Amino acid sequence: MTTLFSFYQDIGPALSLLVVLTFLLAGAVKGVIGLGLPTVAMGLLGLAMSPAQAAALLIVPSTLTNLWQLAAGGHLFALLRRLWPLLVMTFLGTLLGSSWLGIDSGQWAARALGGALLVYALYGLCGPGFRLAAGQELWLGPLCGLVTGVVTAATGVFVIPAVPYLQSLGLGREQMVQALGLSFTVSTLALALGLAGQDALGAEALGASLLVLVPALLGMFAGQWLRQRISAVLFKRCFFIGLGLLGLHLLLNG
Repeated sequence: MTTLFSFYQDIGPALSLLVVLTFLLAGAVKGVIGLGLPTVAMGLLGLAMSPAQAAALLIVPSTLTNLWQLAAGGHLFALLRRLWPLLVMTFLGTLLGSSWLGIDSGQWAARALGGALLVYALYGLCGPGFRLAAGQELWLGPLCGLVTGVVTAATGVFVIPAVPYLQSLGLGREQMVQALGLSFTVSTLALALGLAGQDALGAEALGASLLVLVPALLGMFAGQWLRQRISAVLFKRCFFIGLGLLGLHLLLNG
């Protein structure tokens, strides 16, 4: 029991409150648009703690909420057959990136996180939709997986370029939700192994991550309720604008 709370005793009540509010907000974003929990969590917590600490906190809530998302729909085996090159290279790229770069690289990691958030926000606001031809998946899937893995290892954010790639495949709504859950689950598990290899995911960090599962789930349920009552297009626009400003701040100030 001491291990569960020792992380929060060390960081103090103010930062502990920031962690709880961050995961409430991150869970709500995921509930509304189906993604964004690690992106929001890493972006906000990166303002107050090292990227390695922030990434360790998101392991449990990200894994379980993504497994929940992955379980929805009946397309798992079809998606595995189609996406396995992306998933395998994402996993390997994250492990290789963790041993090469490492997420706990001080100011460099914070700037890399800001850059990743800014690129993702600009793509979400301005990126043109495009559709890949079937033959392009053979080489672009593994390449996107490798790049996503390296970005994940350096920043803890695993949306670039995996999400734009998945959006280019012409998947149906339920397939897309399940594909995102599948991709994010693989990325989170690989990130957990990378953090463990850097001694950044011990019992204390896992205990702290387990506790923030509660606000993350509450936020996700609230987001699913909110999704039925607001325009998803407006919410996405506000989300990407806020994410871009946050990324710009991290990029400029480290």
